[in-house]
Amino acid sequence: MPVKVQPTEKQAKESPGSSTLLQDAAATRRPRSFVRKLGAGIISDVRARAPWYFSDWTDAWNYRVLPATALIFFANVLPGIAFSLDLIETTQQYTVAEVLISSFMAAFVFSVFGAQPLTIAGVTGPITVFNKTIYDIINNQPDAPDYLHFVGWVYCWAAIIHWVTAILNWCNFLKYVTLFSCDTFGFYISWVYLQYGVQVITRQFNGDFEGALVGIILALLMLVTSFLFQRLSETTLFHRHIRRFFSDYGMPISLIATSSMAYWGRFNTSDPTTLPVGGAFQAANGRVWLVKFWELDGKWIGIALPFGIILWILFFFDHNVSSLIAQGSQFPLRKPPGFHYDFFLLGITTFIAGLIGVPAPNGLIPQAPIHTASLLVMGKPLQKDIDEEVQITKPSSQSGNDSNNAVIRMEKRFDYSISQQEAPIAVVEQRVSNLAQGSLCLVLLTGPFLHVLGLVPRGVLAGLFWFMGANALKGNGVTTKLLQEIRLLMFVAIQLVAFGATFVVTQSIAAIGFPIIILLLVPLRTYVIPRLPFTQEELSILDGPTASPFTMESVGGSLHAT
Repeated sequence: MPVKVQPTEKQAKESPGSSTLLQDAAATRRPRSFVRKLGAGIISDVRARAPWYFSDWTDAWNYRVLPATALIFFANVLPGIAFSLDLIETTQQYTVAEVLISSFMAAFVFSVFGAQPLTIAGVTGPITVFNKTIYDIINNQPDAPDYLHFVGWVYCWAAIIHWVTAILNWCNFLKYVTLFSCDTFGFYISWVYLQYGVQVITRQFNGDFEGALVGIILALLMLVTSFLFQRLSETTLFHRHIRRFFSDYGMPISLIATSSMAYWGRFNTSDPTTLPVGGAFQAANGRVWLVKFWELDGKWIGIALPFGIILWILFFFDHNVSSLIAQGSQFPLRKPPGFHYDFFLLGITTFIAGLIGVPAPNGLIPQAPIHTASLLVMGKPLQKDIDEEVQITKPSSQSGNDSNNAVIRMEKRFDYSISQQEAPIAVVEQRVSNLAQGSLCLVLLTGPFLHVLGLVPRGVLAGLFWFMGANALKGNGVTTKLLQEIRLLMFVAIQLVAFGATFVVTQSIAAIGFPIIILLLVPLRTYVIPRLPFTQEELSILDGPTASPFTMESVGGSLHAT
């Protein structure tokens, strides 16, 4: 039987009709290449992360896991419940149980099976607003469908698009995401937390006025004590272990203590508003946990598709940005990520959420980066790291004057005392803290602990929102840039005030005393300005010695050179 031999590319070029042969060959290769790339990102993520799976569990044998679990449990569960209050009260289709089940499901899936177990997923503000909006839209229809059945199909469509996204490697889009997008989104979420804290307070005025006032006191007490613990952890007043204790447990202690204050003395008589809770492991309205959304009419199945697309867009950005921020460059991570694979898992959790009738979980900001930060191991930087940073600032023997000046400026910015300061040297990258905080959600669903949860005043939740929002703003890139701009304007404003004072004096009868004003500029810069909210690095950029170090040696060097 004769064998048909395919012409080589060179033969095809030299033969008649070569362009047709080349086009046919290219057309054959394109589908094959496309098929080979399907799921390539997922496979790559699994291969990269699989060798670390066993160590993800053994590395949890570290003290840092305990405070991380406690911190993220309170930071995840209580805001999730608070965000859902409006959804619970409006739709009457959810209770606290659904929120806790959703949080546990997300923690279990991403901690046991995920490629990025440091990313905390749970019920967010945007998903509660999304679900409530769906309720408002379909509830106004004359032939309104069953709410949970419709949401089940919305989640189903979104899950399918999640899977397609992961298989087609669309998470590669994240290479275009920079700090610009992450900082802006984080800035937005921080203000949402602050705004929602105010909203929690104002809603209490619909009831007892005295209880609402007590709620404000509890909110402020929660905010102040949380920041007080954080500030104490940054001072040198105590042993470093005590300071780290304040940093690790300050917020949980503040929350428990402030909640207890509501039942002390005359506060108890005001009867502050608390969290609404239902029965243990009981769904809303006594329904079964399985939602048979496939029984929905075909018309509404099609209508659910656009909502599913919107949900996919929300989760694509929200979850992936949460994962990016949780693995930011400020954290010394050593284990590989897995965005494609985790987004496929997010499709699974979204589908399950629709199947059991709970709000769909996804990545949380600021909880995800808080989780990573709580797992930081602090220590003195290695000598080789310090040498590398110093090496960058050393001048080259071949450089010219401009280059030497630039090097001198860079050397001024380098703080040689860094070798004596503690810095992040590692992160306890493991799966236990995420799984543990999710498991505590199930514990919270038991009768006794559900009763305790029902004792938490809403005012304390408002203070928790304010603390988390303000704390996230403090470390946000947008805030940092704004503060730098404000400090720059402040420095220039001081110079303008000094100029104005000198100019006014010279134009008045006191002109003879203008040299005193000029002389006072020196102690103003030396003793007053350093006490204002400028960092040493900012001052080294805004100001510096007038002459070179060589020239200043004649007068004993410059006090402002570092």
